Amino acid sequence: MNNLFKTILMGCAAMAALPATAQKDTTFVATGNPIATHKYLADPAALVHDGTLYIYAGHDECPPPAQHYLINEWCILSTKDMVNFTEHAYKLQANSFEWAKGEAWASQVIERDGKFYWYVTVEHKTVPGKSIGVAVADSPIGPFKDARGSAIITNDMTTEHTSISWDDIDPTVFIDDDGQAYLMWGNTQCYYAKLKDNMIELDGPIIPVDLPRFTEAPWLHKRGDWYYLSYASEFPEKICYAMSKNINGPWEYKGILNEIAGNSNTNHQAILEYNGQWYFIYHNGAINHDGGSYRRSVCIDKLEYNPDGTMKRIVMTTEGVQ
Repeated sequence: MNNLFKTILMGCAAMAALPATAQKDTTFVATGNPIATHKYLADPAALVHDGTLYIYAGHDECPPPAQHYLINEWCILSTKDMVNFTEHAYKLQANSFEWAKGEAWASQVIERDGKFYWYVTVEHKTVPGKSIGVAVADSPIGPFKDARGSAIITNDMTTEHTSISWDDIDPTVFIDDDGQAYLMWGNTQCYYAKLKDNMIELDGPIIPVDLPRFTEAPWLHKRGDWYYLSYASEFPEKICYAMSKNINGPWEYKGILNEIAGNSNTNHQAILEYNGQWYFIYHNGAINHDGGSYRRSVCIDKLEYNPDGTMKRIVMTTEGVQ
């Protein structure tokens, strides 16, 4: 009996020691919005690679009735048809960065030269405030490792523009047609800077961007000759946007794109084209019945353009994009 008990204990210990990559992927069918109802996911970013759409989102773990942000890891979803989704076993965690002490806030993944770079918001261990790190992998589903061993942006790099400790959050990354990469981020103040070809070092000064009613969550995309800069505005947050014919601006404010998402004070968007259709990916609080904004869920709706290049107001639906 003792030997059997020891065997069971050893088996349990071995299972607990399995790395995340050894766990199984899970699949689910999106029947509407939110697309995933088995866990809370927030701050979605998206990437299209080899015919697959990938969504990277923070995992809201705050148990009801508690009301605070509890986000320790980012999850990866993928789909080829916008209906059947896979949640991949691999999770990137905030403590994957040795210099970070937690808080897996908004992030984005981008591909360059066969490498995938995951820019994340975390809390720094030694520099007070939020910081931005970058991890790298050979696959869009990981495993990812810290690409620098240090933060690429820390709060002390932007104190001349604002005194708050959480202005260095919500990184978005964009590679222009000429190959120049840009990093943009911010809260209350938007910033951007060029990136070197290695994607892990700045290649010039940090430049503030003047945007009306800017709160956070910048996202850059391009369609035709137009650059689009969307962002969360005011609080509770709606999504506004600006347009320019130059990535360096000036940016012309175009107004509201998406209204306040139900039961969520925050709003965070990804915009991209997939199989000839543009999509608006965001979060709301639709399956959180306990109130507050700390258990959010990812939604997807179609995005359309007007003949002059401006974007039509997003219609948030429960049916989604099926």
